[in-house]
Amino acid sequence: MRNPYEVLGVAPTASAAEIQSAYRKLAKKLHPDLNPGDKAAEDKFKEVASANDLLSDADKRKRFDAGEIDASGAERPQQHFYRDFATSDQGNPYADASGFADFIDEDDAFAELLRRSQRARANRRGQDLHYHLAVDFADSIAGATKRLNLPDGSTIDVTIPPGLVDGQTLRLKGKGAPGTGKGGPGDALIEVEVRPDRRFTREGDDITLELPISLTEAVLGGQVRVPTPTGDVTMSVPKGSNTGTKLRLRGKGAPRRGGGQGDQFVTLKVVLPKSPGPELEAFVSSWKDRDYDPREARA
Repeated sequence: MRNPYEVLGVAPTASAAEIQSAYRKLAKKLHPDLNPGDKAAEDKFKEVASANDLLSDADKRKRFDAGEIDASGAERPQQHFYRDFATSDQGNPYADASGFADFIDEDDAFAELLRRSQRARANRRGQDLHYHLAVDFADSIAGATKRLNLPDGSTIDVTIPPGLVDGQTLRLKGKGAPGTGKGGPGDALIEVEVRPDRRFTREGDDITLELPISLTEAVLGGQVRVPTPTGDVTMSVPKGSNTGTKLRLRGKGAPRRGGGQGDQFVTLKVVLPKSPGPELEAFVSSWKDRDYDPREARA
């Protein structure tokens, strides 16, 4: 820690009044309530408060000047911090209203800010706690209840609403850090990651799937089993279907926010057997339309 005289910008011969004046000037500039979210200002305020605590105490200042204690006042480290940053209220000069006496003796806007800050901290709401939870694609569509293991060994049961999207944050009220006084607990904010599923792709409220079918099913048509996030269903393949034929399963997509369900679109892919065999080869060889040009048909 730096020399407290340097922190406050005063000479070692400074009077108590000069030290108090330097402290007030820096505190008004660096106070956390006037610099919300500014970590650098917060750290400087801690240093200034600690330096003032040492130098405004005649006995501690005398012992510091004599080299009996160091700049941190190591004997009582918790006395060097503003109430918000102390680990204990015991021995902390800002634990109650008396710690604000050096400000409240003047009826100015800064003193009033500290009064309000003091009252607010006595009943402060607990902090929100942030967590991450990964769920399967099917659970994001159909909904589920998942158990989240917390760092302290406890668990939270998280309800996954149907239709949840990747990156969505769920709020569990009252499951965050405890508050102080009459302040209630904070909330648990859970960012949900949806694990990819190699079978399905989500496009808004609709789902797409590529389904392999046999040559027989493509030519003659038939009933086939199709996976959906909520379970397999039976679908009719029309005669003469081809690779790229797209069929619709109504209501098998994700739940829509305003009600109803999206659809699942199934794109067919004709797949030949791994070993066609002589019968298929003989049939194709004798097939009168075998010389058709599929590339011309696509043009």
